[in-house]
Amino acid sequence: MTDTQEPHRERRDDHRGRRDDPESPGGSQPAERIVVSYPADLSDWGRFQVEKPSFLAFLRKTRDIAREGDVWEEFVGVGCCGNTLDVPLRVERIEGGSRVGAETAIEYEVRDACGIEGSWSVQSREGPTHS
Repeated sequence: MTDTQEPHRERRDDHRGRRDDPESPGGSQPAERIVVSYPADLSDWGRFQVEKPSFLAFLRKTRDIAREGDVWEEFVGVGCCGNTLDVPLRVERIEGGSRVGAETAIEYEVRDACGIEGSWSVQSREGPTHS
């Protein structure tokens, strides 16, 4: 890293971005494409859930603004025993403005593993050891 580069910082997005956020460059312009990453250790079941067209539609409807570095903790399912699987999705790149809309293409890439636990065992005693 050179002196002019800033370190990459993740922003946890506790509240979805507002369309009128003055700090969002291109906030009033629609994003043409957003690249979102999920961790390499996300189970096949978890990948199936986040890559479904219905989940992508959910993201388009529930996210107003996307900024590079935002981390969206998204619920993707619950097992019969009440254990949930929340997946940290990180916004890697945005093309166009920052407003998320019905026409925004959302694509995934895989990033380094983060210790996420989830598979069929999310529904059993062998499931995640933390809540």
